[in-house]
Amino acid sequence: MIRKLKSGGYRIYSRKKDPKTNKRRNLGTFDSLDAAKKHEQEIQYFKHH
Repeated sequence: MIRKLKSGGYRIYSRKKDPKTNKRRNLGTFDSLDAAKKHEQEIQYFKHH
């Protein structure tokens, strides 16, 4: 899940909430939406290989 920040960047959050904190984990912050999408694809690839 990618969300736009007030600072203008983009951050990837985990899809599921962390049971301890009840919040989503920060999986990285990027300057552009394209960079965030590329990294999200890499995360999904890594999870399934």
